[in-house]
Amino acid sequence: MPDADRPQELPARLLTDPEMIDACRMRDFARVFRLVKVKAGIYPSMIARRCELTPSRVGEVIAGQRQLQHMDVIERISDGLRIPGHMLGLARRVWETPQALAATEREIPERLEPEQQAPVSVPGPDVDSILALTTRTSLNAASLEAFRSSIEDYWRRDDQHGGEALRPAIVGQLRHVVGLLKENRPPSIQRGLYGIAAELARLTGWTYFDARQYNQARAYFTEALQLAKETDDRQFMANVLACMSLQATYQDKPADSLAFVTAAQDQARSDLGTTSRVLSMLSMREAFAHATLGNRDSTHRAIGEAHRHFEQIQASDPDPSWVTYFDEPKLIVDTGIAHGRLGEAATAEPLITDALRREDRTNQRGRAFHSFWLARTQLDQGKLDQACHTAMRALEPASAVSSERVSGHLREFYGQLAPYRQQPVALAFEARLRELLPQVSEPLQP
Repeated sequence: MPDADRPQELPARLLTDPEMIDACRMRDFARVFRLVKVKAGIYPSMIARRCELTPSRVGEVIAGQRQLQHMDVIERISDGLRIPGHMLGLARRVWETPQALAATEREIPERLEPEQQAPVSVPGPDVDSILALTTRTSLNAASLEAFRSSIEDYWRRDDQHGGEALRPAIVGQLRHVVGLLKENRPPSIQRGLYGIAAELARLTGWTYFDARQYNQARAYFTEALQLAKETDDRQFMANVLACMSLQATYQDKPADSLAFVTAAQDQARSDLGTTSRVLSMLSMREAFAHATLGNRDSTHRAIGEAHRHFEQIQASDPDPSWVTYFDEPKLIVDTGIAHGRLGEAATAEPLITDALRREDRTNQRGRAFHSFWLARTQLDQGKLDQACHTAMRALEPASAVSSERVSGHLREFYGQLAPYRQQPVALAFEARLRELLPQVSEPLQP
């Protein structure tokens, strides 16, 4: 389908609106259509066209004179308005299914002669599925801890090398855990499995986000929300919404970013066990959203809140494992980035510099990402030599990690260099770039 004909997605703030969520859950299409009209600007005639209904029928539904109950109609509404299937009690729709899970037609290869056929040493996935039906896995607390340890290892390797190569293993483990959820188990084990599945879904979404494959990322983040909702883990739901907020800033959807992070803060505050570290991280994500919108006062206020919450952290706080990365260097570098987004380069530069000195050197992606931010703030102040030297140092960690997000920041810095490309220091940077990252430098040629 051409892009011009593809149904436009509903705003994130509408899909996360409690009234919309309830209306979809109840399949109250009178409310759904009214909300879509008022909050997304999609009028009844357009609703009718998208959902393959007559305008009069849509009008009757809105007036409460007709109910829609046939499954094929509900599916057309989901597809036409781009309402995720789970919100209407449907299976995941084709358009929201991540590519990694989509079933595709396979071409029948030419039959090889016996002597040409390659030896097959691993059974196909259909055999694994059949064998899984005959096995009941025995799980205990140690089994859950093994799953959690593997997730922590995935995150470490993601920081060091990027998630591209890890993704198949993560998705495979996610589907394995989701399969385990179908069996009857003690409540404590079942709750632990839901938490592990939610974290694997979030991690998968993160690897797609880092690759700038945003539709797939959003599908997995949504799945993580659904899994966390099963156990009412509001802190984790806040964490996932914060990831979606960050993604929205990269998609240049600052209003959606603010809507997601506001929903995240609501979830966190509704949980009495939410720790100060979690609240600090969420306030910093709010600062990013406001900075992208250009709201200077709101950005400064959110930064102040992040630091206030961070000062209240106690060593005995029961922080979730997924927020422990948010340490003091991370707080400082994010503060610098928020100021940088506002154009306050002179304030941002010393903060990012200080954080880089203190960051874990094994976090290759973080160091590359933050170094390019530092280079941009230096260039914004006219410090060409410093900016190019900083960016040159960032090329080594950038070359060690597979991250389209880092490559994107490199491209943005290179774009800023346009007026200075004939300067010796800029030429030296380009030469080093072609040496270490030829796959990135090729599309950067002026």
